[in-house]
Amino acid sequence: MNIEEFREYCLSKAHVTEEFPFDEVTLVFKVAGKMFTLTGLDGEFTFSLKCDPELAIELREEYSCVKPGYHMNKKHWNTIEVDGSVSDTKLHEWIDHSYDLVVAGLPKKIRTELF
Repeated sequence: MNIEEFREYCLSKAHVTEEFPFDEVTLVFKVAGKMFTLTGLDGEFTFSLKCDPELAIELREEYSCVKPGYHMNKKHWNTIEVDGSVSDTKLHEWIDHSYDLVVAGLPKKIRTELF
């Protein structure tokens, strides 16, 4: 997966927007105004994902490319170094998990209106 494929996949999900709320090189993807992933446009291709805390630890132990969230709450976020060691299918699963976790945390009224 490269950054263009990452962007396309994120934007293919329902009600996703992209923006640069922090600076001109940090691209953030949100669903209903809540961030579910972000990536830097400079340097190595990495992205951070929201993650269930127990799963976050399991992924860090199993995959060397998964690190505690860089500049994020390390309990709830992982940073993925896209180095080819994990399949695109697996990366998509992790993106889906982050998206689904954020959607599940939205107020019921907003979930009902959007989905």
